[in-house]
Amino acid sequence: MNRDRDEEADYLATFGYKQELNRSLGRFSAFAAGFSFLSILTGATMLFGFGFGFGGPAFFWAMPVVFLGQFPVALCFAELASKYPLAGGVYQWVKNIASEGPGWLAGWILALAVIPFVAGPALSLQIVLPQLWSGFQVFGTAADAGSYATPGGAQNAVLLGSVLVALTTIVNIVGIRLMAILNNIGVFVELIGCVLLIVLLFGHTQRGPEVTLATNGTGAGHPAGYIGAFLVAGLFAVNILYGFDTAGTLAEETTNPRKFAPREIVRALTVSTLLGALLVLAVEMAVPDIFGESTIQQISTLGLPYVLKSVLGDGMSTIFLACVVLSICVCTLTVQTGGIRLIFSMARDGKLPASHALSKVNPRTRSMPVPAIVLAVLVFGLLLVNLGNTQIITAVGGLAAVLVYLTYTIVTVSLLCARLRGKWPTPDHGPYFNMGRWGLPANIVAVVFQLFMIVNLAWPRPEIYGAGAWYLTWAGVLFSGVIVLAGGLYYVVAHQRPGKRAVLAEHRAGTAASAENTMETPDLSTR
Repeated sequence: MNRDRDEEADYLATFGYKQELNRSLGRFSAFAAGFSFLSILTGATMLFGFGFGFGGPAFFWAMPVVFLGQFPVALCFAELASKYPLAGGVYQWVKNIASEGPGWLAGWILALAVIPFVAGPALSLQIVLPQLWSGFQVFGTAADAGSYATPGGAQNAVLLGSVLVALTTIVNIVGIRLMAILNNIGVFVELIGCVLLIVLLFGHTQRGPEVTLATNGTGAGHPAGYIGAFLVAGLFAVNILYGFDTAGTLAEETTNPRKFAPREIVRALTVSTLLGALLVLAVEMAVPDIFGESTIQQISTLGLPYVLKSVLGDGMSTIFLACVVLSICVCTLTVQTGGIRLIFSMARDGKLPASHALSKVNPRTRSMPVPAIVLAVLVFGLLLVNLGNTQIITAVGGLAAVLVYLTYTIVTVSLLCARLRGKWPTPDHGPYFNMGRWGLPANIVAVVFQLFMIVNLAWPRPEIYGAGAWYLTWAGVLFSGVIVLAGGLYYVVAHQRPGKRAVLAEHRAGTAASAENTMETPDLSTR
């Protein structure tokens, strides 16, 4: 084990970095990081009612459709993770296969996207906790319990979310070991709970799988008919099936990451899609009177918790809702953990203001307290700004999805350019993950899919961003545009010249290893 860690430290040094983080995460922890970011129970709790309300039972097909688009993306990421097992994931991947400029932009967009990433799952506690115990409904009345679509519900969502973010920040400051233990427990419980829930729901079936072809008339009023409704309802799957790259983001804390991280990136996406599709199917086959007007209204408003109570009863549903709460907590924790590593990685290269403070590693805990606190403060700010916004969950989810697809597009376009120039895969790529001749077509599909999804997600729909002020309806376009422009301007003003490395002295490897030509870095996997 020590020999493996020494080899990974030597490989890390070829990029100019010394080993500072605690390399203690195993294979399951790498899988758990990606799986808990995707978090099927969290996503289903947040957005099942949204998808069903806007797309009817046929919104089920969003899961396999989005998977088909995201699977080539995961394969591209797996190739990159096997070559560049560096903290920060997408930032480091783009920087090494393209140049400093695109790498900075990818890191900048994703770093800001982490803020709504953390806020979204934390806010979804409002959907579950007040339905477990009325005492969790501090603001509003009993009528607001389990919903964020009322002023009281939105305010209570902000309170519960703020408490959760404070707790996850403390865990991240304590260190990666505690985070990994909690995350592994949470993922294990979610996997077991999700499988048992699917089995129980299938045991209460009221109808056959043909229910997934019903639209409930949701295509009426859309210019493109049901396709228009499906593109809106598809946010359910779009907002769940990303974040699988987190296994690569924690690479510097993972043992043998060039072997484990690529596999767990693909496995996290595949397992999450399978469980998510089966869960939606089981729910739609089990819920009583699924075509009744009252049932449709209740599912659209209260989502998955309403279904569990109506099918399994109060006692059994309480157990599974407790599992949902745990999954929400570990999802928020993991998203924040990945964001901290991204900020650390960019700061270590001197790419952020106050880089020395943001990249400081506690010598005892091997944690990064400053980026943890900064990220928490930014999340609190987002929550407070939206204190009275009843559209907060879908608006935050929509904006976060736009930003992550922008980032993923930068990665896959950069990789595609490297392929077309004959610079990828490199001769020394190593044996761990290489698509070979399938790499180019998979890469093209990944780019096309992501460009389509950016347009779909950023489209100014009141169903996602609200029908109030124009700047909210256009939030997907405006905020993502401002973020890209601001990042580009900062890069130019700060004179971040392409090809110029600026690894801070305290993080620089104490060897002669150079990171100036990382496309030609040696592979140590056969030592």
